[in-house]
Amino acid sequence: MSFFPKISFQREVEEYLTKVFRNNELITALGTQEAESKYQSLLSHLSHPPGFTTVRVNTHLASVKHVKKLLFEEIQKQFKGLCVPVLEHPKLQDILLIPVIGPRRDLKKHASEVIVGAHCGYAVLRGAHVYVPGIISTSRFMKAGDLVSVYSDIEGKCKRGAKEFEGVKVFLGNGISELSRSEIFSSSGPLNGMGIRMIEPVYLSPSFDNVLPSHLFLQNLPSVVVSHILNPQPGERILDMCAAPGGKTTHLATLMHDQGEVIAMDKIANKVKKIKQNAELLQLNCIKAFCYDGTKALSVEKREDEQ
Repeated sequence: MSFFPKISFQREVEEYLTKVFRNNELITALGTQEAESKYQSLLSHLSHPPGFTTVRVNTHLASVKHVKKLLFEEIQKQFKGLCVPVLEHPKLQDILLIPVIGPRRDLKKHASEVIVGAHCGYAVLRGAHVYVPGIISTSRFMKAGDLVSVYSDIEGKCKRGAKEFEGVKVFLGNGISELSRSEIFSSSGPLNGMGIRMIEPVYLSPSFDNVLPSHLFLQNLPSVVVSHILNPQPGERILDMCAAPGGKTTHLATLMHDQGEVIAMDKIANKVKKIKQNAELLQLNCIKAFCYDGTKALSVEKREDEQ
């Protein structure tokens, strides 16, 4: 039995996947039972975090071997004696893999509950702590220092500031509250900062908050593959039309040895700021970021200001 509820999709996504996994050709080749088994296996995998956390090494600043050693030492500090390996990807030379341990089924649930949004919940499953903007609800009398159980509101039905929630929720693990309920939901209270420090997550995955920030970039494997397939070369000019937060942008610049030009666009100013921050953090100088909608960036006529 799956630890989490089976994932549900919007109707059009469900229809598309049905055509792929339940089409007549596949059923004829595999049989109805085997085809259905493959589809259910997909749903099960999608409702859980990946088996490995993938991090990209900033090879512009250091070698993979050196960063691997530093990362191993950091993870051992976090896991306090539990030896978790850091592995090199067999085909992508700049990727390190950290196995994710879980789900842990023996965790005791506490009476005091904290409900977070689905996006925050996803981050917690990947090793993050809970930050104040992600908190939707807490138990009535929660104080700073309380042991709490954290749940994800996967259907988005919990009202902000509610004192209890009986809807569909998924247990993410236990933590210690850094703030009281009144501080979290007060109009003059903090809008950012850590709200719950996770100490017993259902999935044990390292936190990358301020861990080797100039040497590592937390990035999903498919995004990494994109840059390797493009295979950028030093001196080239590359356009990234929907670039935030800059994962592929900075990867392209790294693969080019910071020689050439990577033009990065995004239509939201704060996201463009994030691209610039990441480029500066990774010490990459060939990236030029612009706040512009990529779908409207093509000009038929030359502008007078030659912008």
